[in-house]
Amino acid sequence: MSVKKGHLIRILALILLLSLFGGTRYTYAETTEEIEASIKEKQDQIKQAEAEKKKIQGQLTDIKKVVSDLKKSKENLETYVTELDKNLSEVQEKINELKGLIADKEAEIKETEEDLAEAEATKDAQYEAMKKRIKMMYEKGDSFYLDIIFSSGSFSDIINKADYAEMLSKYDSEKLEEFKQTCDYIETCKEQLEAEKEVLDEAKAKVDEEEANLETLISEKENEIAKTSSSIASNQAEAKAIEEDLQETTAVIQALEKAVAEEKSKLNGGALTYDGGMFKWPAPSYTRISDDYGWRTHPITGAQQFHSGIDMAAPGGSPILAAYDGNVVAASYNSSMGNYIMISHGDGVYTVYMHASALYVSQGQYVARGDKIGAVGTTGRSTGNHLHFSVRVNGSYVSPWPYLRG
Repeated sequence: MSVKKGHLIRILALILLLSLFGGTRYTYAETTEEIEASIKEKQDQIKQAEAEKKKIQGQLTDIKKVVSDLKKSKENLETYVTELDKNLSEVQEKINELKGLIADKEAEIKETEEDLAEAEATKDAQYEAMKKRIKMMYEKGDSFYLDIIFSSGSFSDIINKADYAEMLSKYDSEKLEEFKQTCDYIETCKEQLEAEKEVLDEAKAKVDEEEANLETLISEKENEIAKTSSSIASNQAEAKAIEEDLQETTAVIQALEKAVAEEKSKLNGGALTYDGGMFKWPAPSYTRISDDYGWRTHPITGAQQFHSGIDMAAPGGSPILAAYDGNVVAASYNSSMGNYIMISHGDGVYTVYMHASALYVSQGQYVARGDKIGAVGTTGRSTGNHLHFSVRVNGSYVSPWPYLRG
């Protein structure tokens, strides 16, 4: 009787487990091999997060060294501004990279949280199934074994069911192993989540530090220009030098226009034409007009001078958009204009975008109205983040307002 009872216990476990586990489907993994692969993948991602964290910690700008190096070039304002603008662009690029990393890491954290929630649900389902199995075996007891005996047609039938019990034992072990693996996977997900959150916090902290570095450089630049301004106010020769610098800027633009005109003549009528459409506002993040088109008191010389465009105050790094369809005739740097872009829209109509922190287009490229062509900055002769936007028609500056407002 003891032999038969041993067979029956295994048969009972088979029936119960098949009824409890047989219809269960696990969405995140069905075998221990798959779970092990998932755990390894998570561990690799943890290592990657740790590497990202170390990289962030090691790439912060050494602002003291940058400022110290810049002081060596203060004898010449043009050289100083040019060198400082290079550093401004580098710091802004780091900020953009860190913000991109923050966005990626937030998405990865969301994905890991979803993996963790799914694994927790699977673990709960497995645990509840095992509890039911144990409870049923306890409640049925030996009376259920006798039912199995009397329901068997013969001894060979019992033996056959015992063979199934052997299969059940293996099945039971596999399910228990899957449960353990699920618990391990959950712990790994939690470790990955913690590592990713550490990278995110580190990146956010570094963005704050780099933005502070950016403000330090901008302040350095403003102070130096202000010192030059006070000197200019008492020195007519220096004021004349500033005027000559502005004339040089105009000469650069005129030379570009001439080159476009010559190229147009070679095309025999196939050049771009302006259809009279309304311009797109080029600085969508602007907060105010800091300086309008027309005559004004120059912020450096203090003299009455003509302002050739509109200054749109906007956050550093915010987008600059192409006002209208056209060909990029220049995307370069000038100590007065800083990083600048010039676009030909056809029929002698040009737009000019100055003081950018970054340029996203190159000479010869075709752009459409509203395309992102650069980022707002304070490069060149500038005392704060803004976009200087000019419109030229047939070789002369005109008010941009009719093209922006109709």
